[in-house]
Amino acid sequence: MDWCHYRFRSVWELPAAPPAVFAALERAEDYPLWWPQVREVTRLDDRGGTVRFRSFLPYDLFVTARERRNDPAAGVLEIVMSGDLDGWARWTLTATAAGTRARYDQEVEVRKALMRRLAVPGRPLFRLNHALMMRAGRRGLAARLRAA
Repeated sequence: MDWCHYRFRSVWELPAAPPAVFAALERAEDYPLWWPQVREVTRLDDRGGTVRFRSFLPYDLFVTARERRNDPAAGVLEIVMSGDLDGWARWTLTATAAGTRARYDQEVEVRKALMRRLAVPGRPLFRLNHALMMRAGRRGLAARLRAA
C-alpha cells in the first residue's frame, strides 16, 4: 500500500437545480466565500489557478489546479492538480427530487514533505481532516444556494 496515495468520495445533497450548483462549483474563485477551508484562490488564466487550503490540522496545502473537463450538459467538472497534492478531482451532478446530488471524487498523491514523513501515523488524521473540510464545504454551498 502506498501510504501517500488517497482516494476520496463525498456525496452532497444540495437544495438547488443542477445548473445553479454547476454555476457555483464552476466559479472556483468564489469558493473562499462559502467554503471556510479554501483560504485563497488566485486565477492564473481562464482554465486554472492556485489554491491554498487549510482545514482542522495546522498546515496549509498549495496546489495549482487546471481545468480538464467542463461539461454542463453532463454535469461534470474535473481538474488536475499539482503541488502539495498531485492528481485529479471531479464533481458529477445529477438531478434529484429535492435539488442536486453532487458527487465529489478525488485521487491524489501527497507531495508535501511533512505529510509524507507522517504518512503512516498521520493517515487517519489526514482522512478525518478531509472529511471535516468536505462537511463544511457542503454546509457552506447549501447555505449559499438557499440564499441565492
